[in-house]
Amino acid sequence: MLKPQVMEQLKKIVGAENFATGAQELICYGYDATQMEFLPDCVVHPADANEVSQILKLANVEKFPVFPRGAGSGFTGGALPKGGGVVLVTTRMNKILRIDTDNLVAEVEPGVVTEQFQIEVEKLGLFYPPDPASLKFSTLGGNVAECAGGPRAVKYGVTKDFVMGLEVVVPTGEIIRTGGETVKGVVGYDLTKLLCGSEGTLGIITKIIFKLLPYPAAKKTMLTVFDSIDGAAQAVSTIIKGKIIPTTLEFMDHATLTCVDRRFNLGLPAEGRAVLLIEVDGDPDLIEKQAGAIHDLIQPLGLVQFRVAKNAAESEELWRVRRLVSPSLRDVNPDKFNEDIVVPRSKVPDVIRKIEVIQQRYDIPIVNFGHAGDGNIHVNIMIDKSQAGQEEKAHQAIKEVFQAALDLGGTMSGEHGVGLAKQPYIPLELSAEQIGVMQGIKRALDPNNILNPGKMFPA
Repeated sequence: MLKPQVMEQLKKIVGAENFATGAQELICYGYDATQMEFLPDCVVHPADANEVSQILKLANVEKFPVFPRGAGSGFTGGALPKGGGVVLVTTRMNKILRIDTDNLVAEVEPGVVTEQFQIEVEKLGLFYPPDPASLKFSTLGGNVAECAGGPRAVKYGVTKDFVMGLEVVVPTGEIIRTGGETVKGVVGYDLTKLLCGSEGTLGIITKIIFKLLPYPAAKKTMLTVFDSIDGAAQAVSTIIKGKIIPTTLEFMDHATLTCVDRRFNLGLPAEGRAVLLIEVDGDPDLIEKQAGAIHDLIQPLGLVQFRVAKNAAESEELWRVRRLVSPSLRDVNPDKFNEDIVVPRSKVPDVIRKIEVIQQRYDIPIVNFGHAGDGNIHVNIMIDKSQAGQEEKAHQAIKEVFQAALDLGGTMSGEHGVGLAKQPYIPLELSAEQIGVMQGIKRALDPNNILNPGKMFPA
């Protein structure tokens, strides 16, 4: 528990209205999109880097932990206050400071909601591509801390590919700036890239400079249904080998389609065993040619249905199939472990076959969908925790799923990060030497282990 005098100092830093110790507030900021919960001692909502700096300097003197938090939409417990301490919420820092249409950059505070930022830049004919599924409520600071991805990553990349510079409060309380507004810059270490994906363990982001692009002139959406998983997976490699890089290549397996169609009756073909939702963007004439070429390339691969949206409304209707996946999964079982492995694109059918074997071995439903264009598959292990032994089987299955991805040259996580949930499995992917180097960086920046302690690395 924090000392009463420390609580008073925190209250003075942020103001009484931005400091909370009530049970309701502590509960609200003690959980995220995982099913784990830990209560903090208090919650603070700083207004700027100066207040964040004062909080971290006090934390180093009094030796209490600080847990940075955005919107709490993470899937691995990365913002949870395990062991108690102070949850530092960045959502008050929610201004779009400027959008520079000459240099195609924007400067924002970390509490800006992702979708709101996209809407504002699009009003000026500009484009911020990263589009995590949580974009309607996740914040940009959290996106940077987790290096969020999304469906458009296959063509445009992930959050770190658009971060040019940061204002950061390091764990000992100093305020620094990293990177800048130039495309080139090689003076010193690339601290910007180090902080992207560091899960709030190396610094608290208080400003972000993003690179922007011109908004694409047009887009075309296609829903393609295949008679086998292999056909759909092979289609991904075939399209890209055909010199076409779609904006999105979203994959859904048969179990996913069954869930969605059972609840929402979308009229998908009965013989369909897998779906690819494909979108291309750019010059209107070019994307027309690309749509035709995609059809010709995938026709021999067991194509059952090929639907092309004629307008924005039809495009939304096709995307509806993908957006209805998550609300449909609870029909399988009430509890879900959502993993986000990545393998090389050509290995997608191999990893799906391995997952099918794991599903049979443990006799628990596993539903697969995700971003096949970059080999990122969301593996949803569906269980009922009220049944004895189900959770233990799920954790055994998760370990085997991770190992299957690693055996195929992949990784355990493409988007969700490590946090607490994947921490026990880190030694499967990283050597002791790699972990030691990373822990050395953490110790150098955070000698008192103040900032988001206990995350990422096994104790």
